[in-house]
Amino acid sequence: MKKLLFAAALLMAACSQQPASENEKMVDVTFDVSGDFSLTTTPIATRALDADGKSMTDVWVLDYVGSELKQQVHQAATDADFGSPTLSLSVGAHTLYFVASRGTGAVLDTDARTLSFSKVNDTFWAAKALNISGTTGTQTVALDRIATKLRITFSDAIPTGAATFNVTPAQWYYGFNYTTGEPTTATVSQPITVNIPSSYIGLVGQSVSLFGFSGSDDFTTDVAIDCQDADSHVLGAATVPSVQIKRNRISALTGSLFSKTSTIGFSLNTEWLDDYEMTF
Repeated sequence: MKKLLFAAALLMAACSQQPASENEKMVDVTFDVSGDFSLTTTPIATRALDADGKSMTDVWVLDYVGSELKQQVHQAATDADFGSPTLSLSVGAHTLYFVASRGTGAVLDTDARTLSFSKVNDTFWAAKALNISGTTGTQTVALDRIATKLRITFSDAIPTGAATFNVTPAQWYYGFNYTTGEPTTATVSQPITVNIPSSYIGLVGQSVSLFGFSGSDDFTTDVAIDCQDADSHVLGAATVPSVQIKRNRISALTGSLFSKTSTIGFSLNTEWLDDYEMTF
């Protein structure tokens, strides 16, 4: 299972925060990213956090004391200290929530305690309870993948004129509760469109992938797939029933879209959890 790790060391540094009262003692903590992924630094000293060869684009840290949000930090990949956010924490009990993602169109709702994306991509999450004191030392937080991937491979040749693949899960999750890591309300029957590169035309075995969120338990959804030309004429279509979806697992569908056959099989994916595979 892929993980991202945040190691926390006491360092004096500034970050966005709510002002402390005169009697409230604060401790500055910097969270340095390390762990089971690739960390690279460019010549201009910016950092990249990679999982499966793809770089995370955003890091969020949300600091709670009891049920009250005390502060939040958001970092973009263009920040020189990306992956090393610094928070000034008051002495006492805190719960901090960490998110690293490369999703796009992020919407953070601190009232609902949710983070959602217009396009979901690989995402990692963790919650960490800390009791801050003047002698607090290094902390380590492991971020687990909460995303799931649906990968569709076409076993017949993609015809001339094909412009888009449209994938419509009967239910799909675009957001999660950042205090629990569990997905929010599912979106029902919303098509996800993938443009077909011209280099795919005529080739067999090409695939498309899409990410969503899933809880610790499986859920099952039907998946409708079609291919259309530039004028929205359907060139091929299929519906795959009862696809099993789970976080940190690839659900791999393989089949013919333009000349239909139907069988079902299973295989393993060593990079994630056991791969769930179907042929349509």
